[in-house]
Amino acid sequence: MDLGLTGRVVLVVGGAGFIGSAIVRRATDEGATVVVASRHARDGIALDARDEHSVAAGIDRVIEEHGRLDAVVVTAAPAAQTLDPSLSHHPSQVAESVDAKALSFLRIANAAIPSMRSAGYGRIVGLSGQNAFLTGNIAGAVRNAAMNVIAKNLADELAGSGITVNTVNPGSVTEDPRPEVGLARGGESSPTQIANLVAFLISPLSALSGESIAVGHRVRGVV
Repeated sequence: MDLGLTGRVVLVVGGAGFIGSAIVRRATDEGATVVVASRHARDGIALDARDEHSVAAGIDRVIEEHGRLDAVVVTAAPAAQTLDPSLSHHPSQVAESVDAKALSFLRIANAAIPSMRSAGYGRIVGLSGQNAFLTGNIAGAVRNAAMNVIAKNLADELAGSGITVNTVNPGSVTEDPRPEVGLARGGESSPTQIANLVAFLISPLSALSGESIAVGHRVRGVV
């Protein structure tokens, strides 16, 4: 299926990472012009998602160099394994994790939206996670739930503008996902499976907006 991404300009923030690199490959294979952004960019642009000025400069550079910005995918966030379980309830770690993930997504979306509004078209996707639906780690749950809520608010604000906003919520991500799904656990998925979904969501074929979409089985036993 042709997703209609040929000639589209796609910015992938965190595009050098485990999931981000798969998204970059998939969008490139579909004919998109993909710009990779990270804090220490080698093949792409430098962008620190926690710095508003860096975000604005990065978005401006993409538009200056390519004349447009059709889609933004935000995968950049500290890995869940970097959160200290003993501090999961500590306000400082909760605030830090929300800023590094959910508010970074908001900064990037806010910077991209004006250009997309002018064009009457845009696709914004954030990589959240199924910890948003589980208790047991306040920092891990809140940072993902906050991103989902931010995306829904933006989607509602932008309804009818031609701009869609969604989040993708993987469980455990591995190159060889198992089909089994344990109780109170999300299904496993691969970077390629996530990239396939993201490629559709950033394409003009997708009319979805305001959705929080699980990759793999959504947490078993949780409504």
